[in-house]
Amino acid sequence: MSWKLLLNHAYVPYSKQAEACIVESTNGLFYGGVRIENISYPLTIPAVQAACAICLSEGEVPAKLYVPHSNLDQLHFWSNEFDAQIVETNTPPIDKLEDLSCKPASNFDELERLETLLDAAITPNSDFPVSALLFFKDGYFEGVNIEVSEWSEGICAERVALAKAIAAGIQKFDTLAVHTRKGEVSSPCGACRQVIAELLPYHTIKLHHSDGTLSEHLSVDLLPFSFKSEALNK
Repeated sequence: MSWKLLLNHAYVPYSKQAEACIVESTNGLFYGGVRIENISYPLTIPAVQAACAICLSEGEVPAKLYVPHSNLDQLHFWSNEFDAQIVETNTPPIDKLEDLSCKPASNFDELERLETLLDAAITPNSDFPVSALLFFKDGYFEGVNIEVSEWSEGICAERVALAKAIAAGIQKFDTLAVHTRKGEVSSPCGACRQVIAELLPYHTIKLHHSDGTLSEHLSVDLLPFSFKSEALNK
């Protein structure tokens, strides 16, 4: 099995340089991640970060990082963070990837699921867990925020959910729901708003606040005058 299938899922409209990574957990489960670019280049999610964050969000710990070559962004940071072995291979275990999309959106309590998900967040630095549900036509993907030793290498719940979806080959979404148990309001950070503006430009964002209230917003209204440019290749 080659890297081609996973690489085809990467969102790389600017560089055209697809990247992919597969993480094997200490329990022998496999999670794939792909590069997800953003028009604001520093917000691009490297494939290794995506794969490791997905693994961690599922309650697993990275043990091996399967990569097509050793020059992937953040590869050595995540390898050192979890003492994970780097395996450079042309035949990745794509057929063993966990299916994280089999979650039907009917007959379930959205807020209850978001509240339960908060316990899966990894927040040793902030103690501020966040959960997210990203809905598409066949169900939803889950996300929680992931913090690691280097603050800037952490990733928010909204982007973890998006990383799962895009790695699975889904790029058309319906709504995004977010929840926190602390703070005045549940609201995406500025970085997530920029990513949401690109990938869910005119979608409903549902914010389940810590006081039990709910507000709904169009994503375009969460970041007015967001960075866009027809001068950049896409």
